[in-house]
Amino acid sequence: MVDEKTAKRGLALVFVTLLLDVIGFGIIMPVLPAFLQELTGVGISEAAIEGGWLFFVYAAMQFLFAPLMGNLSDRFGRRPILLASVLTFAIDNLICAFAWSYAMLFIGRVLAGISGASYSTASAFIADVSTDENRAKNFGLLGIAFGVGFVIGPVLGGLLGGFGPRVPFFFAAGLAFLNFVLAYFFLPETLTRENRRKFELKRANPLGALRQMRNYKGIGWIGMVFFLMTLGHMMYPAVWSFVGSYRYGWSEQQIGFSLGVFGIGGALVMALVLPRAIPRLGEWRTAAVGLAFTTVAAFGYAAAWEGWLVYAVIVATCLEALADPPLRSLAAAKVPPSAQGELQGAMTSLFSITSIITPLLYTGIFAWFTGPNAPVSFAGAPYVLGGIFIAMALAVFVLKVERPTEQKGTDASEAESVNT
Repeated sequence: MVDEKTAKRGLALVFVTLLLDVIGFGIIMPVLPAFLQELTGVGISEAAIEGGWLFFVYAAMQFLFAPLMGNLSDRFGRRPILLASVLTFAIDNLICAFAWSYAMLFIGRVLAGISGASYSTASAFIADVSTDENRAKNFGLLGIAFGVGFVIGPVLGGLLGGFGPRVPFFFAAGLAFLNFVLAYFFLPETLTRENRRKFELKRANPLGALRQMRNYKGIGWIGMVFFLMTLGHMMYPAVWSFVGSYRYGWSEQQIGFSLGVFGIGGALVMALVLPRAIPRLGEWRTAAVGLAFTTVAAFGYAAAWEGWLVYAVIVATCLEALADPPLRSLAAAKVPPSAQGELQGAMTSLFSITSIITPLLYTGIFAWFTGPNAPVSFAGAPYVLGGIFIAMALAVFVLKVERPTEQKGTDASEAESVNT
């Protein structure tokens, strides 16, 4: 465990690093439909399919490289891996900004997927500086970074998109370079030498990392919940912009604003609700509440036939942001410090598997239900399928994931006091 001063500085820098990364990613979402139509010359339904392939290759690279990055960080430390990932992300955005064909944009997304594997290293960094008491709260910083990033990024992307669909990519590249400079000078190393382990290639591939997780009791069911939850939740980046454009006639600015409001809800929950929910409910019940609201949200968006209803669903179900941090904390508590990078790499691989499946799945469903041969016009169809997956995650969590011992004791004491 590193000293408290280094831990606080490290958490702050990792938060800034992730925040700038998410802003850079969110900036491009509002302009993606228009940019793809400009590059390919196709309509909105066909552009959604092209966008699906971009998300597919991004996720495939994450799947392949996340365990490698995680294992390298267990061997050489978190700092060098994070720096390399941030720099790669900057180069990727420059390639996309100058892209003169869909193939060049495709290459840029390959590099983006490789750099996106840094999420596993950032998660391991947080585990390094956390204790049992503050681990879930610290993992909440990931959610806050994503929430705030999706407030600033899409709104900024929508505004910048008014000057042309390439402008947000140039801005994202600049943010990534700024991110690299800040991290280079201020990001500390948190993995002590005694907690580093030998690099093994057989553990640094997706299947090897996932197999290794079987050695830790209870990880498998948590991994299944995480897999099903993200399988459903990945419908948002895949089709949100396309549904908004088709179903409500939203412009790039309106799409960006809706994503910004979504991000505000998540960030507020992470900052204000999560630190209070964990001490009162415990990690297990907090995760269950988050999963329940995530399920309701998915079906709510499917039923939102007018644009204003999207905002009503965002407000009513923003507690869905409670699901991810306690899940990660429950998993992190089951592995030693020397394997945190490997664990987070394995979880990122699970995330990436869903990201490989879902872009083509959800954009395909969207294209089918909005195309000329649609059996019935229903742009919310992808959200229905996503809701089914998330409901399955909730069922597996409640039935199979064991509550930590101290929470069982707390629940029993509460029950006894009620009975008396």
